[in-house]
Amino acid sequence: MSSGVAARRDAKKLVRSPSGLRMVPEHRAFGSPFGLEEPQWVPDKECPRCMQCDAKFDFITRKHHCRRCGKCFCDRCCSQKVPLRRMCFVDPVRQCAECALVSHREAEFYDKQLKVLLSGATFLVTFGNSEKSETVVCRLSNNQRCLILDGDNRHEIEVAHISTVQILTEGFTPGAGSARATGMFLQYTVPGVEGVTQLRLMAGEDANASRRQAAAWLAAMHKAAKLLYESRDQ
Repeated sequence: MSSGVAARRDAKKLVRSPSGLRMVPEHRAFGSPFGLEEPQWVPDKECPRCMQCDAKFDFITRKHHCRRCGKCFCDRCCSQKVPLRRMCFVDPVRQCAECALVSHREAEFYDKQLKVLLSGATFLVTFGNSEKSETVVCRLSNNQRCLILDGDNRHEIEVAHISTVQILTEGFTPGAGSARATGMFLQYTVPGVEGVTQLRLMAGEDANASRRQAAAWLAAMHKAAKLLYESRDQ
């Protein structure tokens, strides 16, 4: 990819919406696949009462719109201002209690897991039904749109084209608290190629530090997959 194309992909602009200032991609097509669109606000005339506590709006009890769900609430039910990075807001924005809780949980992804994904980890990758594997460093691109696999060859997988993410574990059954992530199975589509392509990433058995880094990367990817599915269901 040329530096000019990469620059266009990463270019951003500052826009003002009714909800606040947002730093968004210059080109909509280059937005993060983990992003969420701003919701349509419930019209004022359709919400004479708080949609949480049913308090009637008047000159004293003012209405506020949650920036994440777009519903109407009184100040008591919509008083928190919380970062909402999935909508690219520059500053924390007003959210109802339920949405604020979700946004707080997502903040961990942006503060911790996203950094792990960008840093990358070393895996053994097997494409399709091949029995041959190669060592690659797998990382998320800076614009969050691609998984980049650097090895003997360079491969780029559009995150938006990933259809299945399955974390492979060993030990006790997943969810029991004792299983250890050892790899990942991916299914994705390639533009212009019929059918579904698949690959398997496995953590190596070498240095403990490398294995810990791979396990952390897999855990971060598991969280990223949940956000990706939520974005598609919006």
